[in-house]
Amino acid sequence: MKGGRILPADVTILSLSHISKDYTMPGGIPVRVLDDISVTVGEGEFLAVLGPSGSGKSTLLRVIAGLVAPSAGAVTYRKTPIVGVNPHVAMVFQSFALFPWLTVQENVELGLLTQGLAPRERHEKAIAVIDMIGLDGFEGAYPKELSGGMRQRVGFARALVVEPDVLLMDEPFSALDVLTAESLRRDLLDLWIERRIPTKAVIVVTHSIEEAVYLADRAIILSRDPARVIAQVPITLPHWRERDDVRFVRIVDDIYQLLTARRPEASASAVSRRPPPIPTVRAGSLTGFVELLDDLEGRADLSRLGDELSMDLGDLLPLVETMELLGLAGVKEGAVALTPDGRAFAAADVLRRKEIFRDRVMEHVPALTHIVQVLQGKRDGRMNKEFFLDLFERTYSPEDSEKQLHTLIDWGRYAEVLAYDQESGQVYLEEEQGTGAADPPDGGPVGG
Repeated sequence: MKGGRILPADVTILSLSHISKDYTMPGGIPVRVLDDISVTVGEGEFLAVLGPSGSGKSTLLRVIAGLVAPSAGAVTYRKTPIVGVNPHVAMVFQSFALFPWLTVQENVELGLLTQGLAPRERHEKAIAVIDMIGLDGFEGAYPKELSGGMRQRVGFARALVVEPDVLLMDEPFSALDVLTAESLRRDLLDLWIERRIPTKAVIVVTHSIEEAVYLADRAIILSRDPARVIAQVPITLPHWRERDDVRFVRIVDDIYQLLTARRPEASASAVSRRPPPIPTVRAGSLTGFVELLDDLEGRADLSRLGDELSMDLGDLLPLVETMELLGLAGVKEGAVALTPDGRAFAAADVLRRKEIFRDRVMEHVPALTHIVQVLQGKRDGRMNKEFFLDLFERTYSPEDSEKQLHTLIDWGRYAEVLAYDQESGQVYLEEEQGTGAADPPDGGPVGG
């Protein structure tokens, strides 16, 4: 039915009750990632989960799947508590996660190996799903022969062949180009609306507000550090939905406002809140974004801007957060506007911009100030990068620590307070060079 999927009344298929998740960092510091999350999912419901980068969306999905055990709370399926791997769900990952030495059909059949089916039955079920997902004719192909969109279709087929009651999707379209993602998105939605798959509920984690509004019946909005449910937005528009529909645009705007609204700090708990990470934004991207806003007379609606620039939430929010952090812009009611300091930054020449940026980061980014102080305490003003990574890994994961340090080095180089030698892996004070900041090596991980 093209008008939309009819939902059964008050039938809860999945329930998350007061879910919290804590991790212990290498320094022995307990950090809460998810905090007291309670959500129910109705049979026939398509749910989207939105939140800033690093807000714990993927961790929440893995708790539902039983791949990660909650520190507190319970996941129940049709009122039965789930312990260990959830047998009623299947997951589609952002990375295609295919075995390169197996054919399309063999990759799809993997999900059936634990079901005790005869080889012929596995073969028939796999072929049926491969045809349904649009891969007919590629059963014997290997992943290296397929485009990114086709590899992700294999991922969908492998999840759907087991006929899960709940389909979990972790940013399944983010690794694809725009046109391929749109095609796969529409095909999946068609299967769902027309009830050509037996799945009873779908939960998708996404960075794209428009994607959430296009697909879902409800959006769960998470905060960060730790993740809490700050809003649940019903999306009652019938399918198929048009992105230029005024009702569609209004819901997108409402979600942008929820995600960019300032919230009071939570009270302290027995589990530490890790220090808020700095947004991983290059200084060059920041200056370009400030210039763009200045060209737009200093103010822009975030949802319109994201649409015009083809930037999703994961791209846009870090830029906005950085400008807020440095006092260059403010956000109100879903719109970003340059402050007087932001306008002055946009109007300044290159050297003056560096001075403004240096003053701002040294005032508002304690982690960068700490790096500079450590280097000032060294006789030669130098320190191996690993020293700072070890410090960060007391609070963040190794991957997040790398991102934080690379961003700080990039900011420090633009501000002309730090320099970095990629070959030796040493961070050192800019004064040692006596001239402007060194250009980053070609292909290097840091730089303005």
